[in-house]
Amino acid sequence: MIDPPVWTKGQLEADRAKASAAFSKERLEEPLEDYLEAFDEYQGYVEEVLETTVDLSALDTIALDVLGDPHLLEAFRYLAAPPISQDDLKVLADAGSLSKGVLQASPDLVQRLVGVVRQVLDRRRFAWVVENREPTEAERNAAVMASAALMAASRTQTRRRTLGKDQQEAMVKEALKALGFTEVASRRIPNISHAPAPGEFCGESVLGNRKGDIIVRLWDHRVMPIECKVSNSSTNSVKRLNNDAAVKAASWKVDFGLRQVVPSAVLGGVYKLHNLLDAQDRGLTIFWAHDLQPLTDWIASTKP
Repeated sequence: MIDPPVWTKGQLEADRAKASAAFSKERLEEPLEDYLEAFDEYQGYVEEVLETTVDLSALDTIALDVLGDPHLLEAFRYLAAPPISQDDLKVLADAGSLSKGVLQASPDLVQRLVGVVRQVLDRRRFAWVVENREPTEAERNAAVMASAALMAASRTQTRRRTLGKDQQEAMVKEALKALGFTEVASRRIPNISHAPAPGEFCGESVLGNRKGDIIVRLWDHRVMPIECKVSNSSTNSVKRLNNDAAVKAASWKVDFGLRQVVPSAVLGGVYKLHNLLDAQDRGLTIFWAHDLQPLTDWIASTKP
């Protein structure tokens, strides 16, 4: 069996620089309209929350009208400093669900949700609430603008990551098809026998106990899980590469054996060199979205 490539420090640095340059070019050419459209949308939601609750003074009594609307619930979460994710809000309020039906049936839950956000309310944006007075027009406008900006920035960043990941997966799948591989249905793969057949691949599937973005069965029968990762900062790269893809690589090798799986990642965006070296040392084979030729060349080499 042909071992997957192991890159030198110099090779990783060269590709790291190319990936960073490609990321910068894409961001600079990205249209501003996406952010501005999100800003306008969220500005309306924040204004509606303030109008419905009389500038948050009637939040206790009118909360269900806000929490029962998914858009207003999102704006409600952004009243906090920092904003609270929906999952965190469920945990903090001991809520199994935030659906309108559940909220209508549980007034206590509604009050717990209000209590959580009130406890971490942004005292800079909503100073009038803390000081128990009405807001000035300037204060109210500033709070709306700041909240809308927070929400729009968050959605734009999430959309960037999702689109980047989706584009990478599509590129990898097209490259596999060009090599003669066939895409088959996703499935749970508790052991190697349940993996696609040689020359086949599937989309996101559970391999062992962890999800893989693309699962390839190489021509030599080994299984190659491919993670598609996009990092928008060197700090973020630790989470996406070292704390996710590299951890999965180590887990898969323990579960299936060193000679049975080839854990790999196709990377795009910004990464620190030492994080790349660490991930490679932990058993992750690294390829790059800006140049899939090394990936396809190596996969092709596994064919007898």
